Parts: sequence; structure tokens; C-alpha cells
Amino acid sequence: MQTLKVVLLLLVTTLFSNTLVAQVQLSDRATISLITCGPGNELYSVFGHTAVRVHDPLVGLDVVYNFGTFDFDTPNFYLKFVKGDLQYFVSASSYEDFVYTYQYYNRDVFEQQLNLSPLQKQQIATELSTTLHSDKRFYTYKFFDRNCTTMVGDIFNKYIPEKISMKNADEGKTNREIIYERLGNSFYENLGISLIFGHKTDAIMYKLFLPQQLLEGVGNTTLTTGPLAQPTVTVFKANAQQQTSLWNNCYTYAFACLLLMYLSGKAVLQRSLLAIFGLLGVFFCTVGFYSFHAEIALNYNALLINPLFLVLLYFIFAKKHEAVKLTAFICFGCIAVYIAWMINKPHFLIVLPLAALIIILLIRAIQFSKNAVTKA
Repeated sequence: MQTLKVVLLLLVTTLFSNTLVAQVQLSDRATISLITCGPGNELYSVFGHTAVRVHDPLVGLDVVYNFGTFDFDTPNFYLKFVKGDLQYFVSASSYEDFVYTYQYYNRDVFEQQLNLSPLQKQQIATELSTTLHSDKRFYTYKFFDRNCTTMVGDIFNKYIPEKISMKNADEGKTNREIIYERLGNSFYENLGISLIFGHKTDAIMYKLFLPQQLLEGVGNTTLTTGPLAQPTVTVFKANAQQQTSLWNNCYTYAFACLLLMYLSGKAVLQRSLLAIFGLLGVFFCTVGFYSFHAEIALNYNALLINPLFLVLLYFIFAKKHEAVKLTAFICFGCIAVYIAWMINKPHFLIVLPLAALIIILLIRAIQFSKNAVTKA
């Protein structure tokens, strides 16, 4: 079904874009607008969306260019996403269809008409149309550096005399803080992203990479001729919906950690958890070498979810108690360094229950090893 949707989208894009080629010469009544859409319920839509509208009533042109199209049915989709070579592409649709889609999914739609010269409008429209009809329509997605928002911002910056303002509500925050705040209602997604994202995520925001940031940046940009954009128009305002989940919250997480602490008195579970956390630690340490995503490299969360747990597990099965103690104390030291490093990080509190669970596992590993040696 998903493949059929993508094929239909590409077909519509091709047919629709053929019309655009003949109509790319804009009249003096043409307008270029930044379209900003609110967040959706799916993880890939929780940060919102950015698009560009090119409207020329004299030639009957009203098209929205979308830089955020991807195909879920791409072979090895998740491996490509993790590796960082998943191809996104530009698509186009009518403005009416675009707005209808976001109304259907109950997501906000805002429009900012840009105050541009006829030449600037023509340049932007030509680049959008040219990109749609060439291999440039494909690009490699990068979370902070190349997405539907940054691609649009880069095109605007190319043709306006001053760069878009970096002034917005997220100014001065780290990328990790920004993401953490946006995922406040998706606890486990927030926990997972917090753990897999590494050192680069703690950098102060250096690029407008989210739709709301670009909306505010465009609104705060002033050219020599005046404001870059006219006042924001609300095309569609989503109906407020209370999103609650019985399981996706901190309470189930805390309960699960407490339950595992209690049950870790069983040797089988304790060793299974050490194996799982150890393998995750190996993943955190090595994925940076495999992936082109710079934000998941140098992941200090491996100090907590440590690959040394696999070494510890080996010593447990080999009944080498002194080696178990030494390895466990090294892991304790790593956790101490991790906690000290984490104090000013936004995800500090949500990893504490996990840290407590791991500390209990290490203590019990020492106890089990000592008992095994004594019985022997």
C-alpha cells in the first residue's frame, strides 16, 4: 500500500511538474511563501514540516514544493536511515491538495508571504522547478544539517541580500535541549534519541533546522527594503487534542526499572540484562564508524550502557571473581564520570532510573560471583 502511494505521488509529481516547466516564467503578481506545518502524531512528523508555495494567479500556478518526501519501502530503509545515506526527494503538489492533507491529519498550517523583488521571486521559482526536474531533487538526509527546513532556508539565503535571522525561541539552546523539549509527550522516543545521540548534539544551535525556528527566523529578518515577510497567516488551525498514553510515560519506565531491580536477584535475568546492555554499548561505540550521521558519533552514553558488561559476563561464567570485581569497579568509575558529565544535560533525570538499575546489576554480579567461588 505504501509503495502504491509513493508511485502515485511520483506520477502526480511528474505530470504536475511538466506543467510547471511551461509556467516557470512568473508575472508581476506572483508570490513566494514559506509554509510551516505543525507537528503530527508520528515520530517522523513530531517536529513539524516546511514547504514553499509559488503562487501566480495570472498564469494559474499554485504549487507547493516539499523537500521532505521519502519512501518507507526503500530496501533496507532502517539500515540506510541509521547509516545516514537514506535518500529524501523533492515533490510538488497543488496548494489546495497540500492544505487538505494537513487539515485531514489535523495539523496547523501557517503561511508567510515573502517581500521579494520580481527577480528574487523568479530566481527562487526557477531553482525550485529546476531541482524538481533534475537529479538534484534527491538529497541525503541529515538530522541537523540537511532536512526539509534547512533545504528551504538555504534556497532563501541564496537569493536574499541578508541571511535569515537566527533569532527565535530556541536561540542559545543546545540541539539536545531543543529535541528533548519537542519530544516531551513521547517519553520512550525521547529516551531512545537521548541515548543514541552523541556529543555533537550538545552543541549550541548553529542552524535553523526545525520548521518553527525558520518561521520565527523569517519573521524576525529585516532587509534594507523592510521586513522579509508579511505577518504570518493561519491557513488552518488544528483542533486541540489531549494526547495521553497509558504506557508511553515516565511512570511505566520507573516501574519497569524497579521491577527489573527486584527480579535481577535471579542470575538468569541479571546476566541477560548485562548481555543486552553490553551489546547496546558495543552499538553505541561502533555505530559512529558505520554511520554518516555525525550526531550519533562520540556517544558518551556508552559510559553508562557499557560494552565492558560483555567482558564482565565472560568473567562471571569463567568464575574469576577478582576479575569480576575489577571489571565491575571500572564500570562503577565509568558511571561516576558519566553522572558528573550529565548533570547539566537535559536528559539527566530520565537516565537516573536506568543508572540505578545498572548499579544494582553490577553489585549483584559481584555478589553472585563471590557466592559461586565460595561454593566451588
